Amino acid sequence: QVQLVESGGGLVQAGASLRLSCTASASGRTFSAMGWFRQAPGKEREFVASIKWSDGRTYYADSVKGRFTISGDSAKNTVYLWMNSLKPEDTAVYYCAATRVWRVGVPPLSDFGSWGQGTQVTVSS
Repeated sequence: QVQLVESGGGLVQAGASLRLSCTASASGRTFSAMGWFRQAPGKEREFVASIKWSDGRTYYADSVKGRFTISGDSAKNTVYLWMNSLKPEDTAVYYCAATRVWRVGVPPLSDFGSWGQGTQVTVSS
């Protein structure tokens, strides 16, 4: 049974920083990529960042480029999201996800079949 657990969310003021972490348990074939998504109240879940373990390449949504950094340890199935210069519009539940699909380029949302329970991030103005 695949399980992903996120932590590190909280309530902060605009301009502050937070670090999210996620660890995935798995058996058999290892994950090819892991990533972060978020869902704000009344809105659809959206892509934030991802990392491919094969080459270490990272991908970011335009809205977080230059502010967020994704990193991780493939041997431990662990991924982090460093969030700087947080804005009120970053407020959302942040979800960790993993995929075993192999492809060139950024993995689309449809590739991710394993999800965590989410951690709340709230940014006040």
